[in-house]
Amino acid sequence: MISVPRLYAIVDAAYFSATKDLSAFAEELVAGGCRLLQYRNKSGNARLMLEQARELKQRVGGTAKLIMNDRADLCLIAEFDGVHVGQNDLSAESARGIIGDGRWLGLSTHNPEQMREADRTSVDYLALGPVFSTASKERPDPVVGIEGVRQARRLTRRPLVAIGGITRSNAASVIAAGADAVAVISDLLREPRKSAEEFFRVLR
Repeated sequence: MISVPRLYAIVDAAYFSATKDLSAFAEELVAGGCRLLQYRNKSGNARLMLEQARELKQRVGGTAKLIMNDRADLCLIAEFDGVHVGQNDLSAESARGIIGDGRWLGLSTHNPEQMREADRTSVDYLALGPVFSTASKERPDPVVGIEGVRQARRLTRRPLVAIGGITRSNAASVIAAGADAVAVISDLLREPRKSAEEFFRVLR
């Protein structure tokens, strides 16, 4: 079973106007101690995504594990360490068939039924969310809260990553409820290195 670092940083291209800014952000996160980054681009074309992914691989790939959101094909081409899929993306088993057994596979879940079903697949870790209200998705699923994290912990022995509205002020409560890691977007955007360092202090 894999070991997921406490902080799972999401590098979302929607917040950056240029590839160099996205890469600089990722470098700051790594300087702050992040060892697991997910590259997420919900609106870019495949050419731009591959360009950005290759830049990330060159800049931080030697220090941090890199996970591609949604695109198992680009995960392989950019030589990322894994892929993360959602409920409306490629199925977990189809993604596994593309990336093979040597790369990490993560799957998003939003309720107990999805968690139970996901636990029967070959995924390496399961994500649950949104734990709190979040602005990073246009149509978010219902908030599961701290109790949802506790319930999910009872449903799987795999690494559990909590996501959605997680900040330095509430992250410790999420870990205490049973999550192995917290995935964060918004609360890392300002002063990423300092923010990451503060997360790690909170999550000890």
